[in-house]
Amino acid sequence: MIDISLQQDQFEVVPALVQPTLVEVLKSRVKAEMALDVALPQVHTLPIDQMLQARLASFDPEMEDAEADNAFYIADLGEVYRQHLRWKALLPRIEPFFAMKCNPDPMVMRLLASLGAGFDCASKNEIQSVLNMGIDPSRIIYANPCKQNSFVKYAYTNQVRMMTFDNAEELHKIKRFHPEAQLVLRILTDDSKSLCKLGLKFGAPLDTTGFLLATAQELGLDVIGVSFHVGSGCFDANAFGEAVIRARRVFDQAKEYGYEFNFLDVGGGFPSAHVTEGITFEKVAHILGPTVDALFGPEIRVIAEPGRYYVGSAFTLATQVIARRTIVRDLAEAFSAEQSQSPSHMYYINDGMYGSFNCIMFDHQVCEPKVLVKDDAFTYKQVVAEPHGYASVWGPTCDSIDCISPKSSLPLMETGDWLYFENMGAYTITAASQFNGFRKSEILYTTSEQEVSLHF
Repeated sequence: MIDISLQQDQFEVVPALVQPTLVEVLKSRVKAEMALDVALPQVHTLPIDQMLQARLASFDPEMEDAEADNAFYIADLGEVYRQHLRWKALLPRIEPFFAMKCNPDPMVMRLLASLGAGFDCASKNEIQSVLNMGIDPSRIIYANPCKQNSFVKYAYTNQVRMMTFDNAEELHKIKRFHPEAQLVLRILTDDSKSLCKLGLKFGAPLDTTGFLLATAQELGLDVIGVSFHVGSGCFDANAFGEAVIRARRVFDQAKEYGYEFNFLDVGGGFPSAHVTEGITFEKVAHILGPTVDALFGPEIRVIAEPGRYYVGSAFTLATQVIARRTIVRDLAEAFSAEQSQSPSHMYYINDGMYGSFNCIMFDHQVCEPKVLVKDDAFTYKQVVAEPHGYASVWGPTCDSIDCISPKSSLPLMETGDWLYFENMGAYTITAASQFNGFRKSEILYTTSEQEVSLHF
């Protein structure tokens, strides 16, 4: 449990507000920037639909603020909390170390820290953000097998000891800059059934682990265990079990070099809550948990690096239609079947591939637009009873790569209407840029679980 007594006035879960009150709060936020010394925003207890309505109602068309109607997120910290409870119920032995690269949102991090989670960091800045929250360095694993010299020195200075490696050169670097490190050997696994194949970049093949252990022994370094990663967006639950078997082989091999391992890191690749078909978290847990228990005794500490699992379904993005372009077709009365299936309109919204939707390129996500506001009617989670046609959806930048959806079924939208996208918490905000001068989308916080307030 972290000490946040000094931040009680900055981070407060407030009782549910009536909509006009929240509207006034949001209007004032649009008019003035928050004070620089206010580190954390307010967390409300309104449902997502009411948060969306309140934010939209706070926009004043008479205001001259050019940024007033920007795209925005609603983050439900209650969803993060539920995911943590689900993890502890299905994988009670395995300690979650949140993968910061997925979404280093300070509110998510503080909640998870209060719940007792650790943190998977890959750089000095990520380590620093965790330490700045008062979290003990023992709750950090520096899970980047190839590190910058100065970052290794920073880890040494700040007593962050656990770190991964997968090559001999890294061992010599660590010997020089952090000889007291507790090293974790990252091995190569079969990630052929994952969307993001991390084995292309990291992981020691099993025929090299003996050499690496011998090198570590010669250098007098402390290797404490094994890590692996089945790949991000894994769609085969059996990959987790097979990887654990490989790790067991390296545990046994390590004894030949005088090491008695006591640590296993099963990596990431866990699906988010919105995944209900195919490979679900329940299916992964059903294979991973029993395999770990069968091959590793209770004296072995086991951690994992879930990222999207925690945040994927916790963030909803609202975007405004800023322009519409009608595609000119053959004016003849009869269209061919191929023509009628082609998009008839192009909608441009105020977030795109260079912002939140970078997940399309980097994380292979498919983002489905849904109607939030049409003709001043709020339609969240509703079926719009109007004829639908096909349209493409584009971001606001001047780059033609900025296409969010090449073909979506939508009713006729007007400039000023709103679309929303669900499940936008993973690998979205974290890699967003301000290309072409467009700002990153703001985040508003709520919680659908009252218990969240007990952790701050």
